[in-house]
Amino acid sequence: MKVQVAVLLAMGLVGIAAWKSKTLQHSEFMETCDFEKLDGPDSEFCQGDLQVFYPELGDIGCTYIPKCHQYRKRITKEWRNPEIKYPQAEKNKNYVLIMADPDAPSRSEPKFRFWRHWLVIDIKGSDLRAGRLKGHVLTDYVRPTPPSRSGYHRYQFRLYEQPAYEAISLSPEEAASLGSWPLERFVEQFRLGSPVASTQFLTQHHND
Repeated sequence: MKVQVAVLLAMGLVGIAAWKSKTLQHSEFMETCDFEKLDGPDSEFCQGDLQVFYPELGDIGCTYIPKCHQYRKRITKEWRNPEIKYPQAEKNKNYVLIMADPDAPSRSEPKFRFWRHWLVIDIKGSDLRAGRLKGHVLTDYVRPTPPSRSGYHRYQFRLYEQPAYEAISLSPEEAASLGSWPLERFVEQFRLGSPVASTQFLTQHHND
């Protein structure tokens, strides 16, 4: 009889421990995660309807990346290039996408502005409308990697209509380095004009 009671007590303790474990996991999963929208001058950069989708986050245009669920760490170390969609793209035109960080190594001292994170040309409008980013990649996607204690960095996406018959390329010097890239000169050189749409998100080092 005593043995049976001991067994039942042990089973009860195991059940309580399992219940607590599940409750804790559920509590962690249900952690409140607020997505704060940009305001002021940072929000003014977001023009048009350019959409940038990362896993689990959805369209992160014009937002701060929250620290909860390790989102800042995952966008830096785990997730690949986002899905890009521009519903207003004209099907028969080509586009150029630039992703760059103007705050390298920090917003207060951007001596390496612009840091090129992604550069794709010859993107068909029909693919942009469908969220399929195909084209000629001049710079492979580089994940956001803001240095520790450097504050928030802006990761900016600019979409340009590509002039017909314009052969766009990076010079050997540009291709050799991602930092201190003269973005404005590149835009002027290839007559890209003003972006048809632009957006950005802000994030900082995941341990800050």
